[in-house]
Amino acid sequence: MLDTSTVILLPRLADAELLPDEPVITAVTLAELSVGPLVARSDDERAARQAHLQQAEADFVPLPFDTAAARAFGRVAASLRRAGRKTSARAYDAMIAATAMANDLAVYTCNPDDFEGIEGLEVIQLPHPDDP
Repeated sequence: MLDTSTVILLPRLADAELLPDEPVITAVTLAELSVGPLVARSDDERAARQAHLQQAEADFVPLPFDTAAARAFGRVAASLRRAGRKTSARAYDAMIAATAMANDLAVYTCNPDDFEGIEGLEVIQLPHPDDP
């Protein structure tokens, strides 16, 4: 499962071989992407963010945040609390993690720190295109 930052960075990733054979996203990622155009500070930024959203909608059928994900979210939130992290600060990431866990999927991310402290979640770090 690709997290939201990875979906945004997809065109810039250097090695597509590192991605899963069948990449999927969550409805939570579409929710995150839908906020982008509404809070953009310029017309150019708004257009770019709208393009990301529309591309994701065209390329993926998102996994829902369903009953199984809601139950997994409890485990995610408890793990974050034990790790001293606030669930509310990373609510989208926690919901993405819960959806991944409910579907027995790893999360592919360029920002592994977003998922730090979540017990039982497999996180696969992808090289961030802006890192040297």
